Amino acid sequence: MPKLLFLFFVFFFVCEHHASTGFTRQPSRPLIFTPHNRPNSHPQQVHVSLVGNNYMKVSWVTDGNGVPSTVEYGKIPAKYESLATGEHTSYHYFSYRSGNIHHVTIGPLDPATTYYYRCGGIGPEFNFRMPPATYPIEFAVAGDLGQTEWTSSTLEHINARDYDILLLPGDLSYADTQQPLWDSFGRLVEPYASRRPWMVTEGNHEQEAFPIIYPKGYKAYNSRWPMPYRESGSESNLYYSFDAVGTHIIMLGSYADFSIGSDQYKWLANDLAKIDRLRTPWVVVILHAPWYNSNLAHQGEGESMRVAIEEMLYNSRVDVVFAGHVHAYERFTRVYNNNADPCGPMHITIGDGGNREGLAMLYKEPTPSISLYREASFGHGRLRILNDTHAHWSWNRNDDSVSVVADGIWLKSLSSSSLCFPQIQPKTDLTYEKDEL
Repeated sequence: MPKLLFLFFVFFFVCEHHASTGFTRQPSRPLIFTPHNRPNSHPQQVHVSLVGNNYMKVSWVTDGNGVPSTVEYGKIPAKYESLATGEHTSYHYFSYRSGNIHHVTIGPLDPATTYYYRCGGIGPEFNFRMPPATYPIEFAVAGDLGQTEWTSSTLEHINARDYDILLLPGDLSYADTQQPLWDSFGRLVEPYASRRPWMVTEGNHEQEAFPIIYPKGYKAYNSRWPMPYRESGSESNLYYSFDAVGTHIIMLGSYADFSIGSDQYKWLANDLAKIDRLRTPWVVVILHAPWYNSNLAHQGEGESMRVAIEEMLYNSRVDVVFAGHVHAYERFTRVYNNNADPCGPMHITIGDGGNREGLAMLYKEPTPSISLYREASFGHGRLRILNDTHAHWSWNRNDDSVSVVADGIWLKSLSSSSLCFPQIQPKTDLTYEKDEL
């Protein structure tokens, strides 16, 4: 690509914007209840998640008894060369009883390879593609999904372009104790979550605690969406970490105890201490309640967690922190302790997936200097990591039937910065001459 054309491309897509003008923000839309239209013994709510290196967990629900927790899989449609066996569970929530919830780990699997699989020896065939073993890798990021018409739009827009892993910073189904909505959500996302790994952490809408009867909460969430917490040394499904192509992803629990000396605090300190920035030069953190937020909604709700944990993330040179909770989009500069800092993480709020509660429309004025772009619209984000030193972030606004790239920025990994990480020399470098953080 000629240099002039390349510089135009960079300038066009990565200009730092403030809140857009002239755009009519979209209202909420009705809840969608997705029915079960297969026989009871057939799998429903199928989704996959990464488990360690080269393994995938397949999860699904059956209403009928006697269906084995097995997954047949192979690289050719309808030709299953391997079989794995797992386990199933179920739970009660007041008068509701779930179906059998199956979890089967399959592998080892080859990177960047499509696998075809069948759950429980019956029903339709599904397929997923394993993430690649080398750059580039692309993460789709969407928080506060729910199950409305906007949710469907967001998922369709995500699916319209290829990606490798979806990261979800909390608030999945918005069941809010209405357990059939967990089933409906699982059926709604199945066409997407059965094809690419979904890595999630909990939000406030997953708690579903009830005094005395269900004091700990998270009964449905932990039963239906188990993540690879044990593999990362965590004792709780509410926080864990995993690696993917040069990137260490840390999923924190905004509603698990994070105070100094707590289990999560000690786990995080240990997890950060083990990161090898030569092997994973990028570090990304996902949590629910944002630490930085100029929206009037949920002001200060992440502050106690920031005070307890921010210094650890800063000292470890975390590159990006994604949050949900606020139903809008906002991108901050690199920041630490409420001030711009070239060695701090970039904070991004992306709680705009499509929830039924609508958008958070009101912002503080004037715009804080550390807030570079903010907009109350539904949408999703994409983090494409190109190599050890450079990545591109874009936020894609939902605008009826099309997805509009409204915000974008090039990122340079802090591990390649001589200022922030002088002991590590970058392996590769690219020249991006406009709007790089």
